[in-house]
Amino acid sequence: MCIFGWEMQRTLREIVFLCLLGTTLGGPSVGADPPPPPLPSGSPGAAAEAALPNPLSLGDAVRIFRERGFDLLIADAAVASARGDLSIARAYQNPAISGGAGPVFTYNPNLCDRPGCSDVSVAGTVSDQGLLFDQVIGKRRLRVRAAKAALEAARLSRSDAERTLAFQLKQQFAQGAVSALALDFARETAAKTAQTFQLIDLRYKAGAVSEADVARAETDMLEAQQAVNAAEQALAQAKANLVFLVGVRAPIQDFDLDTSALRYEVPEPLQQATAESLLALALQHRPDLAAQASQVESSAASLDLAKRQRIPDISVGAAYSQIGYGQASVSPPAVVFSLSFTLPLLYQYQGEIAKAEADLRAQSVRRDKIEAQVGSDVATAFATFQATRSRVERMEGRLLERARRARDLVEFQYKKGAASLLELLDAERTFIATNVEYRQNLADYWTAVFQVEQATGMEFRP
Repeated sequence: MCIFGWEMQRTLREIVFLCLLGTTLGGPSVGADPPPPPLPSGSPGAAAEAALPNPLSLGDAVRIFRERGFDLLIADAAVASARGDLSIARAYQNPAISGGAGPVFTYNPNLCDRPGCSDVSVAGTVSDQGLLFDQVIGKRRLRVRAAKAALEAARLSRSDAERTLAFQLKQQFAQGAVSALALDFARETAAKTAQTFQLIDLRYKAGAVSEADVARAETDMLEAQQAVNAAEQALAQAKANLVFLVGVRAPIQDFDLDTSALRYEVPEPLQQATAESLLALALQHRPDLAAQASQVESSAASLDLAKRQRIPDISVGAAYSQIGYGQASVSPPAVVFSLSFTLPLLYQYQGEIAKAEADLRAQSVRRDKIEAQVGSDVATAFATFQATRSRVERMEGRLLERARRARDLVEFQYKKGAASLLELLDAERTFIATNVEYRQNLADYWTAVFQVEQATGMEFRP
């Protein structure tokens, strides 16, 4: 049995104290981030989803998307990963402790007549793993700086993903709403052409018109029914695409779309906006530009860290050893303090520094590229907004009313015998085409508004 003297017990107590002290100083609770927030309600494992509102408004769609959107949940995971990297960067090195005991095989008790002789050899070491000098040199500080910038870049990238995906969602909602309006108009048109066909058929039976007129009227009626089927298909596809973007996982329920979102109005921030004012807003609010600036900061910190790596990590250590126990033992208790480090003679981290410099240059160029892209996005979006705004205002100001008036007058003339069937059908087709174009112009206009929102990183409509 190994018997330890009082000296060894005291030394072991000191080693344990150093271990506990190092664990306390290096624990993750010092400067650590608060625990990450729970996953959104749309995450896997969450409770069953609530039914979609009916009718579904644009505001409801955006709200549900921000709670359940698949790509946003993936972006949240990326932020959580970056938060973990920051926790790793903030961590302190754990102290290394080793010890051992065993018999000395060459020990001869007959040659030692002093008290304390024993064949038991005991040794132990403790090292700070470079913790002290890491603090002095500042490597940990640089790691934390790089990780903080990377976390901020991840957060802003998540905001940028929301900006881009929200535009796609709003665009899809506008297409779905215009499909719903087109379906209502197609059904109205089908009913109107059916009435026209019945009128022509009655006149044909009375001998007032030819069979050719009946064929033309029936063709128009069947074409209108075809348009109803096409509009139903387009609406179903738009709804399916919309619920996917929203993040619905359950089977698609039947719901209507709130088409009032397409009612023409100019958002207040855009009433007097110019390309220059919008560009200024974009440079302030675009999250991808801010994320890239944080990425440049992270790369700069990584370069400083790579250069700092040329300074060797110096570990402070202490070792204890003895053979036997007491001052009269074969090898009395002894404590040795040490410094250890790797001498950077053959390699001074040239490769790491070169890679960090190249990454910093690349990130800086990407920042300049994104800034140039912001200007292009704003100019394109604003030009599209102005063009679509003019088309909608022209439609609502004069064109729709004149197309309806022409159709109604020709219909009245036809009933009085002053116009031919061809003129009536031509006026009806012009009226239908104008209304279809108007609804598409509304979708194009709101898509342009949403495109300006995407280009500037702001929302102009609650």
